[in-house]
Amino acid sequence: MHKYWIALNNIPGLGPTRIKRLVDAFGSPECALTAPLPLLLDKKLVPPKSADAFRDTGKLLDEAEAQIERCRRADVSVLIQADGGYPVYLKEIYAPPPVLYVRGDLSALSAHALAVVGTRKPTNYGVTCTRALVAELCKSAVIVSGLAVGVDTAAHERCLELGGKTVAVLGCGIDRVYPPENKGLAKRVCEHGALVSEFPPGTIPESYNFPRRNRVISGVSCGVIVVEAGERSGALITAEYALEQNRVVFAVPGPIDSPMSMGTFKLIKDGAVPIKSAADVFEHISSVSFAPLLTAPHHGIRSEPPPALPENEITVWDALSNEPQRVDAISEASGVDIPQLLAILLSLELKGFVTQMGGQQFRRALC
Repeated sequence: MHKYWIALNNIPGLGPTRIKRLVDAFGSPECALTAPLPLLLDKKLVPPKSADAFRDTGKLLDEAEAQIERCRRADVSVLIQADGGYPVYLKEIYAPPPVLYVRGDLSALSAHALAVVGTRKPTNYGVTCTRALVAELCKSAVIVSGLAVGVDTAAHERCLELGGKTVAVLGCGIDRVYPPENKGLAKRVCEHGALVSEFPPGTIPESYNFPRRNRVISGVSCGVIVVEAGERSGALITAEYALEQNRVVFAVPGPIDSPMSMGTFKLIKDGAVPIKSAADVFEHISSVSFAPLLTAPHHGIRSEPPPALPENEITVWDALSNEPQRVDAISEASGVDIPQLLAILLSLELKGFVTQMGGQQFRRALC
């Protein structure tokens, strides 16, 4: 099964959304690869620039098998969504990456994670804030960032200094490091966390890869913290993806006369949670223990309210059922407004009492 997903993922011009549409239309990646090309083009399921690849699916599959073998020899794990090691949070977003390449500790992808991102040109204030936040956050969560210079580097390095786990999401193939000056940092991340990429090995770090990289940074995390960001910072793209994925966005307020505060000021103005410490983060998403997500086997759906929940969470629990419900329906049934409801649902989800089914639908969790 892996080779069919890899073959699709290797085709130029096909991203996660197009691959999802293809597989949804034909039922499996194997059927999608062998579908008549005129039909694919007529239904606009593939762009013309991808057509040549579909004319020789045998070559695609041979290349996929060779890639699997190269990854095995390089100690790179290749994950598809059906694999147990595939990040739990990432599965919930729309059109998750069909293939992930991982070098390092797979368990780092099976724990609660928080993304810490920001500008490539932080001020001393930004670096100080990043280090202080990560020092507390890494005690309870995996720290996710993008291996870029600036805030990303400060977040990874502080986490490693304190013996925490960190994940770096790449905008290039898993066999490359960008920027090259972070080659040593990438090696240490592998030893105490993981490098992750959705791009096939050999992919160079083109500028258009990085928005997809940012989408994965937010997708594997339960919240995104933006420390410093200019008006056009890539960190703001990560925050936008986080909102689309129903993640909590946090922003560190900065000096009002600093260009690096303009992005975070806008985020706060638009509803991001302002924070000054890790305690603010944990208070907002509840004082949950950030234990591994993959725990005991599930036996059924909870029918009784979980013990010792706060009153507002019990109110939302009572409004839920065993069938998925949209957020607006839960809000109407519980009487809780949607912004507050999303925070409560996140808290219940982190505690293992609620499952998000996608499309802003939630149900009581398996137990």
